[in-house]
This record gives sequence, structure tokens and C-alpha cells, in this order.
Amino acid sequence: MGSACIFCDIVAGKASASVVYADDQVMALMDIGPVNPGHVLVITREHYAYLDEVPETLWAHLCMVTQRVAQAVRSSGVRCEGVNLFLADGEAAFQEIFHCHVHVFPRFRGDQFRIEADWSQKPPRQELDTIAQQIATGYRREFP
Repeated sequence: MGSACIFCDIVAGKASASVVYADDQVMALMDIGPVNPGHVLVITREHYAYLDEVPETLWAHLCMVTQRVAQAVRSSGVRCEGVNLFLADGEAAFQEIFHCHVHVFPRFRGDQFRIEADWSQKPPRQELDTIAQQIATGYRREFP
């Protein structure tokens, strides 16, 4: 019987993965349900369920590796006219595996990936200013 986290099982060698890159802090591996061929996940080796749990230095390293993986996807010969990075943080944000990870997936004209939203919404400046102030207050509270 495996652990509750497939990524922890992969890190521990209890589950298989097609590894693109690994070091002592992160791993990059192929997604078993890819958006497009070449879809890679960059995961932390240590278990952190949510982004705000990840130490800043580890997050910086994960971002560097993510950028390099995106560059590798572009130069690999995999069909790639663009790249999306995606991080789902919390159930409402479509997080399914509660172990912090970033998706890197190649994009090309005519692929089937879609993010459905009403991009025409343009709130008035006053509303944007009010929300900005709320977030700025939260930032100062978290990072005095």
C-alpha cells in the first residue's frame, strides 16, 4: 500500500516516473495525463501541500528549474510553439494532487487546451484600487 501522495511515492522510488531532471531539491517528470505531448511536472522532493508552505529559497530553485525545463521543451523537437506554466494551489484552483508542483506544457496552434473565462470583464479603476488595497494590507500583515 502506497502513501497518500503519489509524488512522495515517486520521490521515494515506490512509484515509477519518466524523469526529465532531478537534483536534491526538485524533480521534473512527465505528466501521465498530459495536456499535450511534452507536458512536464516540476515537483518539490519534500512534501508541501500548498505554495505558501514552500520555503522561499526552495521556491526560487523550483522556478529556476521550471524555466529551464520550459526552455528544454522548446528545444527538444517536441511540438511547441509556446509554453504555459500552471500551478493549482487549493481545491478551488483545480489542485488534485496536494503536493506543490508546477505544470510546464507545450502549446501549439489548434491544440485542445482551453481556459474558459470571461476575459471581457473590465472592472472600474475604483474597484481595482479597493482590491489592491485589501491585498496590500494582507501583504503588510504577512510580511511586515
